[in-house]
Formats: sequence, C-alpha cells, structure tokens
Amino acid sequence: MNPAGAHAPDTRIRVMVVDDSAIVRGLVVRMLESEPGIVVTATCSNGEMAVREIGRRPCDVVVLDIEMPVLDGLATLPKLLAAAPGVRILMASTLTQRNAEISLEALARGASDYIPKPTTGQLGGSAQFRQVLLEKVLALGRRKPATPAPYRAKGAEPAKATGWALLPAAAPRRPQIVAIGSSTGGPQALMSLLAGLPPGVDAPIVIAQHMPPTFTTILAQHLSRVGPRPGAEATDGETVLPGRVYLAPGDFHMELDRCGSTLKVRLTREPPENFCRPSVNPLFRSVARLFGGRAAGVMLTGMGSDGLDGARDLVRAGGSLVAQDEASSVVWGMPGAVAQAGLCHAVLPLAGIAPYLAGLFEKARP
Repeated sequence: MNPAGAHAPDTRIRVMVVDDSAIVRGLVVRMLESEPGIVVTATCSNGEMAVREIGRRPCDVVVLDIEMPVLDGLATLPKLLAAAPGVRILMASTLTQRNAEISLEALARGASDYIPKPTTGQLGGSAQFRQVLLEKVLALGRRKPATPAPYRAKGAEPAKATGWALLPAAAPRRPQIVAIGSSTGGPQALMSLLAGLPPGVDAPIVIAQHMPPTFTTILAQHLSRVGPRPGAEATDGETVLPGRVYLAPGDFHMELDRCGSTLKVRLTREPPENFCRPSVNPLFRSVARLFGGRAAGVMLTGMGSDGLDGARDLVRAGGSLVAQDEASSVVWGMPGAVAQAGLCHAVLPLAGIAPYLAGLFEKARP
C-alpha cells in the first residue's frame, strides 16, 4: 500500500509534436491524447523552438515534420539527438519522392522511424493515419535504449536465449535463396546487413520491408549502392537471378514462383496480412515451398508479429532462420515473435548476422 499522499509514477509516454501547421499540430495532439498511455508535453511550430523546448520538457518521442520554416526537420534532427540522447524521433512527411529521400536520410542520421502524413485536408478523417501514429509512438516510447551486446567476429555464437529455445543447427546445405523481413528500423538494418555480406553470399536476396509506395522505390536505390550486389524494386514477372537484391514494392505482396526452371517474381494485391502489404508472410511461404532446406530466412527489427506464420512454414520445410536480437533492434516485435515461438537457429546482434549468413555459404556442402 502506498503511504498517504504518495502518488504512483506517471508511466505515460511523453511526446513532443513539431509541425509548422497549427491545424496539423492540433489534430495530431488530439489523436495522441486519445490514447491513455500517451501525454503530449510540448508542441512547436519549428525546429529551433523544438530544440529549446526539449531541454525544458523532457520527452520520450518527438513527432517531427520535415518541411518547416526557420529550421527544417532534417536540420533539427541532430540537434534534438544531441540535446536529448535516447529520445526517439518519428519523422512525418507527405508522400512525395523528395520527402521519401529526406526521410531515409533522416533514418540514416539517427531517426527511429517515419510516418507518411496525409495532406492537411485528409488528415482529420484519416483513421488509418491515427492507428499507425499511435502504434508507432507506443512502440518507440516503450522501447528503452539498450546497450548492444558485444559481437566477436571470430567464433560467433548465437546470443544466449532468455525465455525461449534455439533450434539445433540447420543441416549444412548451401542456401539457394536469402529471404529477409523487416519493418521499423529496417532501412538502416538492411543497409548495414547488405554492406557486410561478402561476395560469397551469391544467392538471390528477396526482401519484404513494410513501406508505402515511393518510399520503397527510394529505399531500393539506396540498397543498390551499399554493396556490390545490384538491387531494385521488384517487378511482376521478372526473372530472379543470383547475386541480386529484390525489394517488394509498396502496396504489393511479393512471392516467388517457378516457370519451368526459371524463378520469377509474382506481385499481388491480395488482402493485407497483419495489416501489412507487403507482408513478410507471403514471401516466406513461397520461399519455403520452392526451396525447403535450401532457404535462409532473416527477421530484422520491426513492430508487430508479421512474418511469424511464414517463418514457421520456412523452418518446417527445413530452412534456417536467424533473428536480430533485442539490444540491436529499434523495436523487437517481429524478431521477438519468431524467437519466442522457438523458430530460430540463431538470435544475433545486427553486426553478427552477415558473418552468420556467410558461414552458411562457406561451410555448407553444395
């Protein structure tokens, strides 16, 4: 029992909203405060004001607009991170190619996530925007900064599991495909992973990253520049070739199929799975069906549990699965779901996943 007069600590997630439009600020504030677990501690009309306010009113998450006068979102970002280390920044932008490019640059500079923002006229009636906004703020606000586990490049071992079991090492068969699922924090993780993969990992790499159209186009361009593998947003019916990277386009599920001996991409607009399109599940299911024990799956940082069902199919078919660990994930939702379901052969820091995959290719029999 609490002593007389004692108050329980306020555990609500503290949010600052930064946007030059008073109408947008008001709507976003109302959406956020409709959730009992969130409190808005400050609102600002430009980045310069936000940098001053964050020192006076600490917060857990900042919803930061990109286009603002005085100091725009990209210029404000490093100043906020310097003033409040550990704060999570959620970039907000309308769906334009320029803003998609800026959003990805912001992620590379330390933003935690982004949210596509409807136009001012559409914002008030956007139930989907409200749902995604609340989900992202809650996920980021609940995630406390963690110290990444050290990774030893030689003799890498899976992180010690706590509360879940790792599967025995998969049969040493050289993978013919690498399938990756990711969401929140995924763009940064994907670029890091692909940059670290040696040339010996020469199978096709297929990726389902939760992102809207335009954003996936820009992300594919970024991914193609971080390593020796050519990469692009996948197109329906194209041939899947070794040593290339294929990213599912926004608003399409991506699956693989065979036409004779040729491996092809199949894009569909089947209903979303786990509220996602692209979803990781259809991709992993098709990979499991076509490749069985010759498939390697990777589950990177992401919110929710998308990919859990597909990962189960992949592992049952004999494929191997590695998940990013909690300490190095922006949100340990998707990798945590497969780890806690006992589907992983390894749970590793992000820095350990490329060497782990390389090992599958180097040690396995052809």
